[in-house]
Amino acid sequence: MTSTNWSGYAGAGAAGTFTSVAAGWTIPTVTCAATNTFSSFWVGLDGDGSNTVEQTGTEADCDGGTAAYSGWFEMFPNAPVFYDKPVQPGDDMVASVTAEGAGVFMLTLFDMTQNWSEITEQSSSGATLASAEVIAEAPSSGGQIEPLTNFGTVNFAAAAMNNVAIGTSPVAALTLQSADGVIEATPSAISGGVGNFSVTWDSSGA
Repeated sequence: MTSTNWSGYAGAGAAGTFTSVAAGWTIPTVTCAATNTFSSFWVGLDGDGSNTVEQTGTEADCDGGTAAYSGWFEMFPNAPVFYDKPVQPGDDMVASVTAEGAGVFMLTLFDMTQNWSEITEQSSSGATLASAEVIAEAPSSGGQIEPLTNFGTVNFAAAAMNNVAIGTSPVAALTLQSADGVIEATPSAISGGVGNFSVTWDSSGA
């Protein structure tokens, strides 16, 4: 399957199917040119065919040729909330989103290298729990998809939905393809039976 802004893996089902998603990843070193570019790596519930996403992850952007890294959570359609904590290339991250019932979600983000954690409870009245994702994304601003940062390859580990490693139950692989048909990022196969995979930036989309 293709997406205009996501690359990775997504599971979809009836409302109420998904109550948790988790994964780890290592922050990749991005390559910056003079233009501003953006990339996000995250886990989330909803978003595939719904109007809400409950998600947390990290950002790797290029601002005027300078790389900038950060952690955040987002209860879409609300704007993301960025954490004032250090994030650097090579940091090992672990993230999860769990539905606690009655529209309440726990979103956790751990930087195992910098030794910090952020845990927040948030509410969403519109969440359907019909999908779960582990994604590398070209973020959007003002309804427009931003140019994707050259992140090389990001390695995801122990990706799980409903506490079961992805690949042991049906999930869809998503290739990021621009609206004009250019491939920008591609997921690998899921390896090892423990939910490990990678997403690679595609230079042909530059």
